[in-house]
Amino acid sequence: MEQSSNSIVGQTGLDKKRVLRALTRVRMVLARDVPEVFSGTVEVDETYLGGAWRNKRKVVRDGGTRRGRGTSKQPIFGILCRNGQVWAEIVDKVDEDTLLPLIAKRVEKGSIVCSDTWKAYTGIAARGYVHRLVHHGEGNYSDGKGNHINGLEGFWGYLKRKLASKGGISRRKMPLYLAEYVWRYNHRADPERLKMRRIIQLLEAV
Repeated sequence: MEQSSNSIVGQTGLDKKRVLRALTRVRMVLARDVPEVFSGTVEVDETYLGGAWRNKRKVVRDGGTRRGRGTSKQPIFGILCRNGQVWAEIVDKVDEDTLLPLIAKRVEKGSIVCSDTWKAYTGIAARGYVHRLVHHGEGNYSDGKGNHINGLEGFWGYLKRKLASKGGISRRKMPLYLAEYVWRYNHRADPERLKMRRIIQLLEAV
């Protein structure tokens, strides 16, 4: 069960700094418990995380667009396998030189890779994958043949709802919170007792 640090402090009487250190340690081990390589049919996409635009400093608002590529928000790149497992990482850019090496590292050659038409994905087929395009700009979100990125879009929605419930996360802490919600999403069907057992095993293995 997800609980805030304040809730844990209230229930246990522990010092808040100690609770925060423990939660950080848990998130650090969760970050390492992710699938290494995906295969079969996968979806790739990027999203952007950050505070509400109206709350940005004026210099930030003047320097970037409000939505999508080119925004001043933090870009996140993700890969989702059709078995429901996801991987996501904070990236500096969403260009070809950044995204294609991540795909090559995380996706087995010969797999089907579904993406939108962002130019950074142009070289996917040349790297040994079957590339399937989804033309979002034309209002299409599936071609009727199973080629879509709806699963990853669903994860982005889940991630943003979870982060919004925290009242905003600093960029410094973002990697650990991202790791937590990737792990929670990948284990969303597991009973709580199994998730707790897994976390304890991860902590003992450190």
